[in-house]
Amino acid sequence: MTTGTSGLTWAQLRDLKCAELEGAADGWGRASNRADAGRDRIEKQLLNGLRDTQQGAAADAAVRRLRQLSLNLQYVYTECGLVRTTLNSLAHEMKTQQRALREALDDAQALRFTVHADGSVTYPEAGEGLIGGKPLPGGTASANGAPGLLPPSGLVAPNPHAARAQDIADRVAKAVRTAGEIDWRFARILRKLKAEEGLKVPDRTWTDAAGDAAVVRDVAGGYLKSGIPYDASPAARAEWWAGLTDEQREEYLAVYPDQIGNLDGIPALIRDTANRDNLQLLIGKLEGRDDERSETQLAGLREIDRQLQAGRRPGEPPMYLLGIGDEGKGRAIISFGNPDAARNVAAYVPGLNTSLDKEFAEGDLKRARDTAIGARYYDPSSAAIVWLGYDAPQSPDGWHSLDVMRDERAEKGGMAFHQFMGGLSATNENSDPHMTAIGHSYGSRTVGAATQHGGGIPGVDDIVLVGSPGVGVDRAEDLGVSKEHVFVGAAENDVVSRLPSKQQSVVGAAGWVAAGPLGARLLGDAADQGDDDLWFGRDPASRSFGARRFQVDDGPQLVSSGGLSIDAHSRYFDPNRDAVSANNIALVAAGRPGKIKTEEYR
Repeated sequence: MTTGTSGLTWAQLRDLKCAELEGAADGWGRASNRADAGRDRIEKQLLNGLRDTQQGAAADAAVRRLRQLSLNLQYVYTECGLVRTTLNSLAHEMKTQQRALREALDDAQALRFTVHADGSVTYPEAGEGLIGGKPLPGGTASANGAPGLLPPSGLVAPNPHAARAQDIADRVAKAVRTAGEIDWRFARILRKLKAEEGLKVPDRTWTDAAGDAAVVRDVAGGYLKSGIPYDASPAARAEWWAGLTDEQREEYLAVYPDQIGNLDGIPALIRDTANRDNLQLLIGKLEGRDDERSETQLAGLREIDRQLQAGRRPGEPPMYLLGIGDEGKGRAIISFGNPDAARNVAAYVPGLNTSLDKEFAEGDLKRARDTAIGARYYDPSSAAIVWLGYDAPQSPDGWHSLDVMRDERAEKGGMAFHQFMGGLSATNENSDPHMTAIGHSYGSRTVGAATQHGGGIPGVDDIVLVGSPGVGVDRAEDLGVSKEHVFVGAAENDVVSRLPSKQQSVVGAAGWVAAGPLGARLLGDAADQGDDDLWFGRDPASRSFGARRFQVDDGPQLVSSGGLSIDAHSRYFDPNRDAVSANNIALVAAGRPGKIKTEEYR
């Protein structure tokens, strides 16, 4: 019996040596690993050594060539990994059909049926005729038609073997037909996994690689994806990953870099490896699109890639890409310092108008980098993270928007941040790491929401709130840590930290719409002077909230000869523009809160 697509017979399916397919997959896996080792040596040894010892035009040219070679090896690593998983998936699916065929053949042998080369099944005489009591004649069943040699209906009982033979013939035919379809489908995929000739991997090749990865993901679903514990806790995911073989880990990284790289509970080094590959695939995916969202995200991705490729300057901690994605307004999680090895880990959540764009890749990454550098001054075993794992509110018309005054995005983001910090707790190698959650602007509301799940944010010892419009609770001790471990920075001229309360909503909202936050503040204060409440609850800088307020610079005035300015809202992390605030944040992040400079409550 053969199929119309591959000419496969049941004998060929029975004798197929899937171990040879798996052996070929292992060979491609070794090639992938060698490429990855070469890339790793370039990034961690050659480039760093060249930057540290050589300068000038020749050194710059050598750095460019090494970067290109590293990118080429990254492509080889990705594509060879895809070929390996495709071959293993092919073997996996063929084994399933072999088992189905073998079970049918075993049933035939047990019943002493004969399975012919064309897949038909002959069965012997059996039973007892109604007339004369003689055994009923045997026959042949075929998957393409009714069983043969059946007595006329109504005169005698059917041969009891007939139905069983028909079932076996159908099962043999189904296994062969399905195997032929699998063979045809995988042959097409393997033909597609071919790079263009040349020594250089151009940008467009990553666009093809993104398509290759998507195709292989589709066919590898039964082989790999079903094993990813999406619904498990971060600790259970860490245990799952630790229990995989090296080969299984390599295949997940090759085929599902987006899934593994963004899965809380996976070690930081693994997430970084996966996300660096996924970053290139995302750039390839968005390359050439002309819609505004794609162009904006592509600019952000390219800037993150540039910083990853540039390497660190003296005194800077290394970068780890813990998350990247293009869903919603984009996702990006970057750590400065290894958060699994560091004793002190701080994670910063940005707020209003943050999205995956070039401004985020330049400004918000700098905030995390500055915090890490400041914390490492007090304790070298420190890392700081910028966490864009949610869709922050956006105001296309600047600050003239009510979107930031709602809770929905903070509640959803808070759940994701809670999960992320649980993942850091599960993978950190220290017995009792010191962890800090930092929320800026609307990000402080998101941190506040994260504290309301499961008795606080997993592993978090200290919470820092800067430029906060309220966090959703009225007391510091309601954030899952004692009030002595909640720290607040609020600049005198930061309008966001002085938003009117909901009791002032009629006048305040009118002011917001009419003149942005300045109007809201002025009209709100006029309506209810001296109120300690902000839009999202009690003012964190007030005595009644109970947190520890630290010194920050007042920042530029809201109205000056230069016009309206809200710059006081964006200076907290910058050691050049607000050294006192940046140093206080770094002290908390490094586990040295006793050294902060305090400030009176409002």
